[in-house]
Parts: sequence; C-alpha cells; structure tokens
Amino acid sequence: MEEDVLKKKPDMVMIYVGINDIWHKRLSGTGTDFIKYAEFYEAMVIKMQAAGIKVVVCTPSVIGERKDFSNEQDGELNMYSNWLRYYAKINRIPCVDLRTQFTNYLIANNPKNEEQGLLTYDRVHLNAVGNQFVADEMWKVLKDVK
Repeated sequence: MEEDVLKKKPDMVMIYVGINDIWHKRLSGTGTDFIKYAEFYEAMVIKMQAAGIKVVVCTPSVIGERKDFSNEQDGELNMYSNWLRYYAKINRIPCVDLRTQFTNYLIANNPKNEEQGLLTYDRVHLNAVGNQFVADEMWKVLKDVK
C-alpha cells in the first residue's frame, strides 16, 4: 500500500476487494478469514484517511452467477458484504454495493439460473458486460463524492 497508493498521493481511492479473500479459501486453502478481513480493511481505510485520501468502498460481487443463492460461497459473500455496508454507513464512507446490484441483475436476467456467462466468463472474472456493469455502478456513486 505504501508504494502503490500512499506514495502516489491520490485524492481518492476506491477499494474493491474480497472476492479472492473468500474464493481462495475453497479454491486453494488460502484466502482471508472474516475477522482478519475486517481488521485489515479497517486498517487500510484508517491509513488512507490519515493521509487525506477520500475512500470509497465496494462490496464483493459474485462467485458464481446462479440467481437462487445456490452458489457455494453466497453465504460468505453476503456476510462480508453485510459487514462492509454497516462499516461504510457508521463511518460515513461512500459504498458501491456491487453485491446487491449483481444479485438484482442476476435475478432479473438469468432465467435459466446459469452458473456463468452473464457478467463473468468463469463465475468470478468479469466479461465485457460485467466490466461495464461495474463501471456504471461505480460511476453512480463516484459522481456524487465530494
């Protein structure tokens, strides 16, 4: 963070992390447990704010695109996202709620309950439609950040 963020002295940083923290727990046994995730997240925000950086946070989006909440890690994604929404609210930090927006999109646009292919090409990594969707959701929040 020192080299990649603080030394560059940005006015604003958007934090969009969490997918690998959850996905890699099942995939390879690495990843980040919830308590450490919350502690590290808060430490990053505090450090950036202390440097005068405006922070915007994003909830994690999806690991699997099934609309019926049958993706293996939906529960963990919801837990991390619920905490981040709460954290952002009590600390008055703008939040791009990608988890809610992805869920709503998939409920409306995934009639066959497909596991991938609408917003991702492999359940996690965004395809062109997913990238545009994220950009649009981020812009809805960023345009009003002062």
